[in-house]
Amino acid sequence: MKMMNNRDKAITESLKKFRVLNRDQLIKLHFLQNKTPHVVANRVLKRLVDNNLIEVDKTTRPYNYFPSPRSIKKDSTKIPHFRAIADFYITLCAYETPTLFEVEFKPLAKGGIEPDVFMKWKGFAFCVEVQRSIYSKKQMENKKKLYMNYKDSDEWKHHSKRFPAIWIITDKYYDVDFKPLYAVQTKDVDGIFKYLTPQKPVNISKAL
Repeated sequence: MKMMNNRDKAITESLKKFRVLNRDQLIKLHFLQNKTPHVVANRVLKRLVDNNLIEVDKTTRPYNYFPSPRSIKKDSTKIPHFRAIADFYITLCAYETPTLFEVEFKPLAKGGIEPDVFMKWKGFAFCVEVQRSIYSKKQMENKKKLYMNYKDSDEWKHHSKRFPAIWIITDKYYDVDFKPLYAVQTKDVDGIFKYLTPQKPVNISKAL
């Protein structure tokens, strides 16, 4: 087995972080500096698969790639969700690369908050909910309760200087009052900029 170069290591780390990425996502993350990104990506990814450093599902187009060993099944129903999180990250990086990006953040015992992402970006800490399904108002109110419990626990102080803003990526607007927490709902990354100030994300009473 050949030694891994820096890009090989970066690819395997990305797959561990996101659980699954397809070829096009891997190209955006690691091959855009090449003159022929698709050709180089295909060659590098095949070598990594042949050396058992990553795994591939060839039943999808484009192929889905996984870390080795895999943390999810190749036919997992969560694959579209993890890929949506990766797309979110790729879009963020077009503006500024997050200094921290933790997928499936679980700071408390089971039953506590489980945002899809905890990240630090543009100087702010965020708990991000990438919602592909529609939630009931009761489910959203329960999310607020879990975040209030997290704030009361003081555990958040181990992860950020200020309590993180809650960023919900959703096509559906939820009429839920998150005060006294900071929370915003946007359809995409572009939607967050009108809520950011040099000091802090705007309060929900102004944002929504």
